Amino acid sequence: MTRIQAFAAAALIGFGLSGGAAQKAPEVLKLQGDTEGVHDPVIIKEGATWYVFCTGGRPGAGVIPIRTSKDLVNWKLSGYVFDKLPEWATKEIPNARGAWAPDISFFSGKYHLYYAVSTFGSRNSAIGLATNATLDPQSPSYKWTDEGMVLRSFQDKDDWNAIDPNLFVEGKGKVWLDWGSFWGGIKMRRVDEATGKLSAEDATMYSLSSRPRTPPIGGSVEAPFLVRHGRYFYLFVSFDRCCRGANSTYNVVVGRSGKVTGPYADKAGKPMTEGGGSLVIEGTTPNWRGPGHEAVLQQAGGDYLVFHAYDGKTGRSFLQISTLVWEDGWPRVGALP
Repeated sequence: MTRIQAFAAAALIGFGLSGGAAQKAPEVLKLQGDTEGVHDPVIIKEGATWYVFCTGGRPGAGVIPIRTSKDLVNWKLSGYVFDKLPEWATKEIPNARGAWAPDISFFSGKYHLYYAVSTFGSRNSAIGLATNATLDPQSPSYKWTDEGMVLRSFQDKDDWNAIDPNLFVEGKGKVWLDWGSFWGGIKMRRVDEATGKLSAEDATMYSLSSRPRTPPIGGSVEAPFLVRHGRYFYLFVSFDRCCRGANSTYNVVVGRSGKVTGPYADKAGKPMTEGGGSLVIEGTTPNWRGPGHEAVLQQAGGDYLVFHAYDGKTGRSFLQISTLVWEDGWPRVGALP
């Protein structure tokens, strides 16, 4: 099932779910295999295989790791998108050592992988694009093609950061790229469906979510992920701090809107552009800390939240997957043990 088909199926299912009384309680799956070291995961299914792409790798050793599974539980490291960063990326961001926060979608007959190139804490960032006809490395059609830069932000020019891309297909001819981290928050622009690059006809930039920039919050919102369920669009984002191991305070929140361009608001009606967001998951025990950088997998048989969390003892990041149910028009997931 392609991502577009999954959106359609989930939307139809969504109209029939109101209270969710008969649904099985959501739970975090007990994963096995190559799950350590996963950071900023995104997921998609082709054929009988699920593919997870994540932050990681370094020049000379592979960039953007790929993990595969046949059952969503057992995972295997199955290669990398690039052997090294594309030449354009190293020229634009000379100090970059890898690619961050990939996002995978299928539209216009091929897979589109958006990814970020940056350095920690900087707005000197870029989002790139790679495409492939298939995700199956055994296929003769398998080949990642570098499509170059999609978006650029500058430290001394922009009040937003071109990292954490997320592609959302609203429908035929309606494709959007949302992105952002800290500073001015989460932004979105229209994408040309034929090229996968930003639209030359519609340059409107929408603000979807932001937080107060005063301490201790410090504008900490990132990792947007958009889905449609029923008659609403849902914007998932990560609040607070990642990348601090067991001291990470990441948590996932959500808001919804009747229009893809917003405004998005949480359960209490607080706009996400004013710091609103209803909690989806956080670390509640010493075992796992800082769950975040979420992605949503929508399937006819049930939805899932995919994210990373940090081991409370070692501080290492691990892949996590929870089943997701919709109750009274809002998502609910399991709790980390």
